Amino acid sequence: MPGNTIGSALKITTWGESHGKGVGVVIDGLPPGIALDETVIQSMLDRRRPGGSSASTTRKEPDRAIIMSGVFENLTTGTPVMIMIHNQDADASAYKPYADLYRPGHGDITYQAKYGIRDWRGGGRASARETAARVAAGAAAGAFLSKENIRVTAFTVQLGNIKVNQIDPDMANKNVYLCPDRDAAEKIESLVVETRKKGDSLGGIVEIRAHGVPAGLGDPVFDKLDADLAKALMSIGAVKGVEIGAGFNAANLLGSENNDPIISGGFETNNSGGILAGISNGDELVMRVAIKPIPSITKQQKTIDKSNNPATISTKGRHDISAIPRINVVCEAMVIIVLADHLLRQRAIS
Repeated sequence: MPGNTIGSALKITTWGESHGKGVGVVIDGLPPGIALDETVIQSMLDRRRPGGSSASTTRKEPDRAIIMSGVFENLTTGTPVMIMIHNQDADASAYKPYADLYRPGHGDITYQAKYGIRDWRGGGRASARETAARVAAGAAAGAFLSKENIRVTAFTVQLGNIKVNQIDPDMANKNVYLCPDRDAAEKIESLVVETRKKGDSLGGIVEIRAHGVPAGLGDPVFDKLDADLAKALMSIGAVKGVEIGAGFNAANLLGSENNDPIISGGFETNNSGGILAGISNGDELVMRVAIKPIPSITKQQKTIDKSNNPATISTKGRHDISAIPRINVVCEAMVIIVLADHLLRQRAIS
């Protein structure tokens, strides 16, 4: 299977490349009667656009969403919704010198191995440009979840070696790095500026929370809610790790410490991250993803060309220093899509 589609009751298929004519998504399975227009899509897409922080690329894409089908008089019709986003600031000239080289950290060498051909213009299908389509789909699915009072948010808990010491969700909306710690946000800005001067890049950690998720979502054994969330988040190109609830720290705990005591009002703690046995327990969903540093850096790196000859490369062009904060809304979108899918699946058996 091609691997461009995710979901069961709600399916999304993205298409397009970094420097092609555009990117987009087909969403199949949205129920009819959901309020949806281009402003709803645009409000979420605008959060992914470059230019919001010092870590961002200088590529200027307006990312104007065009709903091509599946909506009539601002309501979904139950038929496939197609959303198109034109590429208007594509410039492949910076990539031409590397057409025969494999960039370290990129999918150049693996796409060549799989298909025997690759689009070297900015990474083609493997580019983060594809995530605009995911965000558009997330906005559409989010319109459905909002009717159920389910809300998904994401914020930065680490960038480079700077970690937050406190979580104030309101603070995350007051700085460009979506960091819930004022002191950490100020340090992050200085680190980003210094890293850019060195021609290098940064990774980090994003935390995603889902509020209002009802108990009962998730299908044992292979379609557990946490398994599908992990797959969706890991499908984002820059994500290299996913943890839910206590995550890897659960390995350091005793059973008596890791178990969440159950009381009449719910759970005293949330080490489970809102999921038990692959099924939501009604508590807040808590996930974290590890984001790798952007592989396009101006520092000289060793590589080979397509004939296996040794070479060096310094990647020029317009690139982010870190996928954070633009990736945060992409993480939100993938969680929204999975939750909408599982909610529809649960209703089918209820």
